[in-house]
Amino acid sequence: MTTKNNHPNSVTVRVPATAANLGPGFDSIGIAVEMWNEVTVEHGPFEVVNAGAGAETIPTDDSNLVVVGARAVYTARGARFPDLKFHSVNEIPIARGLGSSSAAIVSGIVAGFALQGDGCDPSEALELAAAIEGHPDNVAPAILGGCQIGVKSSDRWITSEIPLPEDLHAVVLIPDYVGETSKARGILDDQVSREDAVFNIGRSALLANALATGRLELLRHATEDRLHQPARSGIYKGLNTIIKAALTGGAHGAFLSGAGPCVMAFATGQEYTVAYEMTEAARLHGIEASTRVLRPTSRGAYVVGSEQLR
Repeated sequence: MTTKNNHPNSVTVRVPATAANLGPGFDSIGIAVEMWNEVTVEHGPFEVVNAGAGAETIPTDDSNLVVVGARAVYTARGARFPDLKFHSVNEIPIARGLGSSSAAIVSGIVAGFALQGDGCDPSEALELAAAIEGHPDNVAPAILGGCQIGVKSSDRWITSEIPLPEDLHAVVLIPDYVGETSKARGILDDQVSREDAVFNIGRSALLANALATGRLELLRHATEDRLHQPARSGIYKGLNTIIKAALTGGAHGAFLSGAGPCVMAFATGQEYTVAYEMTEAARLHGIEASTRVLRPTSRGAYVVGSEQLR
């Protein structure tokens, strides 16, 4: 259905979950995985309805990040923001380090473009989303799919995709408690030593190379980090034990997903053994958790019934 000016009356957008950092790539590398939020936006009296994961904790006013994302598009175009109804069905758990906020922002942005009858330019979507989120590591793969490197050059963001092995799986441990991104960022040092900077620079390069060339045995070293995980292990009990358990179970590498508390491991076999070992390690620390075995997805956000944005 369309309105008289050929703008659609409603759109439905799907956006994947994302994991950021991947160990050493702090605020600059992220990957999209097969877990999806679906958002329908239509013209009508303002309303926000949430269903699915964490629905009871998500705002239903104009601070809702789907609304924020949609509004950003109209503001960028100098257009009046109309009354809209927002209905979200969320599979991505809230505040666990799987990009729930980025998914909400991106879904609003994509819907905002679509409701104006425009195609969504990924570069413009990235600029808007990163301006809201503050960094590109989740929003870039949420928009583009795949594993993305995002860096800022002058006043714009540049992305580059890291090719992934076809048989790569992501094993995700999802604790039953939420993380606080502001707290997880607030405990980080403002300055780091040259030694730690070099440690992470080298491993970020090794990570990209290992994934692109399929030399997955390097991931054990390439997912190590000194910039954020050591500090965050103080607020996420058992983090280091869970990472070690994943490696013992057969994972190639493991790391804190985003700001946590989820832990993600890369595997190309023995995925359910890895999941079991991670769950047992969490249990020994008194942490109840579930696990998911997911595939990376090369598809980023899209309007249902349409093609990929890029």
